[in-house]
Amino acid sequence: MKKVLLLAVCLALSAAGLASAETIIKVGYLAALTGDWAAYGQTEVKAAQLAVEEINASGILPKGLKIELVPYDFRSRQEDAVNAVRRMIEQDKVVAIVGANSSGVNIAVAPLVNRAGIPQIGTVSTNPRVTVDEKGRVRPYSFRICFTDPYQGKVLAYYAAKKLKLKKAAILYDVSSDYSQGLREFFIENYKKFGGEIVADLAFRGGVDVDFRAQLTEIAKAKPDVIILPNMGKEMALTIKQARELGMKDVIFMGGDGYADFMWDIAGDTLEGSYWVNHVSPDDPALRPFFEAYRKKYNDECKEFVNGILAYDAMYLLADAIRRAGSADPKAIRDALENTKNLKLLHATITIDPNTHDPLNKDAVILYCKERKAVFHDKVRPEEP
Repeated sequence: MKKVLLLAVCLALSAAGLASAETIIKVGYLAALTGDWAAYGQTEVKAAQLAVEEINASGILPKGLKIELVPYDFRSRQEDAVNAVRRMIEQDKVVAIVGANSSGVNIAVAPLVNRAGIPQIGTVSTNPRVTVDEKGRVRPYSFRICFTDPYQGKVLAYYAAKKLKLKKAAILYDVSSDYSQGLREFFIENYKKFGGEIVADLAFRGGVDVDFRAQLTEIAKAKPDVIILPNMGKEMALTIKQARELGMKDVIFMGGDGYADFMWDIAGDTLEGSYWVNHVSPDDPALRPFFEAYRKKYNDECKEFVNGILAYDAMYLLADAIRRAGSADPKAIRDALENTKNLKLLHATITIDPNTHDPLNKDAVILYCKERKAVFHDKVRPEEP
């Protein structure tokens, strides 16, 4: 009996030792896994999980710490995102959150994460208010890994007016989207400075409207050189398809980082010849290891490559902050994120501006659609008007 008791005590002590040797920290992941943005969100969670497995195996984190990813589906709706973040913080006790890929969603949950003191890294959330509030004050716990809409709008305006010499633009934007309205605003502001003229500016309501023929008919009357689509994939694909069906054969289509490869399934060959400002190019040799690892793990291609790469690199940005913080304390992680300097990730070298929590001086990529692919066309850092 004594031997049995002694063995039980030894096993208990051993288990306690193992538990103390490894501490699991939870990191929330906010993604649209269902709904109109599901293709983006599913890719992000897969890429983030791939990064977590690599990070846990690599020894990057302080000794004894391991990350457990806790994904939540916000179903493309802000109210679901708020509920998901509340559960992450109150029930799961996450030390940080990565995602979402939506400006409106990140803006909606910003009060929660900043009140709770939990750092959050947006992936493809480009509206300035994601990290800076209406009064111009930096949100202390809100960060992003992508460039912003003011910068993206400037790139889009510069490339259209100066590089492609397209001086008459029409815009069709989503009045219900913070992202769309922001990108539209910054395009207009810069396009005029670069010598362009806005000949039509029309709106629709995302998630409700799927027929854009009335707006496109009005746009056609204005005879633009280029139609700017500051929207998300589904609506942009439908717009281009319907425009071509209406006989708008010669006008050029341009847009921002809402581009997604699934648009080819909707628009087919009508996407040919369009241009898209983006964060990364699938042709970049530096990204090859990620694509190969993703393919091996999931037996699939990373079709929504922007979301995949930025989600993957956001996890490494967070892991580096935890390493430099030396702990899983959210305040220490926040401080380390704010002081990130010259961190080499797959798609870029990141320095965080402490005044805005945005990356500094990131080049933008121009993708061009041909032969049913979006291929690297140019890399841009726009001149001043």
